[in-house]
Amino acid sequence: MKTVVILNPSAGSADKPEELLEKLKRLDPADIHVSSNQGDARKLAAAAVESGVELIVAAGGDGTLNEVINGIGETASAVRVGLVPLGTGNDFARSIHLPVTVEDCVEVIRAGRVKAIDFVRVRSDEVRYFVNVSAGGFSGVVDEKLTSEIKQTWGPLAYLRCAAAALPELKAYESQIALDDQPAERFSLYNLVIGNGRFVAGGIPITPEAVLDDGLLDIILIPEKPKGELAVLVAQIMMGKHLESDTLIYRRASKVAVNSQPGMWFNVDGELVGNEPAIFEVIPRGLQFIVGEE
Repeated sequence: MKTVVILNPSAGSADKPEELLEKLKRLDPADIHVSSNQGDARKLAAAAVESGVELIVAAGGDGTLNEVINGIGETASAVRVGLVPLGTGNDFARSIHLPVTVEDCVEVIRAGRVKAIDFVRVRSDEVRYFVNVSAGGFSGVVDEKLTSEIKQTWGPLAYLRCAAAALPELKAYESQIALDDQPAERFSLYNLVIGNGRFVAGGIPITPEAVLDDGLLDIILIPEKPKGELAVLVAQIMMGKHLESDTLIYRRASKVAVNSQPGMWFNVDGELVGNEPAIFEVIPRGLQFIVGEE
């Protein structure tokens, strides 16, 4: 199988580049492309599909994987995707049961256990794709503060550190949410989470019941509430017990349309995008992904 590795050597846990390259060479790749700037992995993945590559391995963090997914886009069915997680969070790796070490992840890819999983198209100021989680509202403010330097310094705690810094900017968004082409409902929201995978921010189970191949998005709406209730909700989220809370609204749908005032800033797989009205739509089982054993 013709294989290409797209490596982000700046990912949070990537070190000792010579040793890392030797480990990746066990995949017998035709090429190991090194991305150096934002957007490189997207371009490299698109070029790989055009050249007839059968397997693209993203070696990097969730952002690197997101770029690869956007590079293959609607042509995803023509190629298989593997992941060697090297980031600070590695949240999607948890949802597909990947092991911790590079060596073990390489062996998972060599074993070639493929699963057809969902991924998500977002139509907003432009078309984007993601495979794990998108969040808008307060989460967008947090991501504005989540710099590369903070990720390197704080590691998996970076998101919580930036969430604390963003609390004084907490505000509600007057939002219209339409699920599966039904009439829109109005909410005053602090936050909106749309999950395909289960985890964010280094292992927080934000959508703990999400299933990667059910053709549905798991949607969490956090309405405007007293801050005391929100503090309790944060503790529940950390334990994955929040779906039982009356403080939030939990829904499932294959399509979500969002229009809010002011415009919500969204992130997709941790990468900040625009604040225009957005439509999220599942591409069911459209991605051939190499996964670990459950």
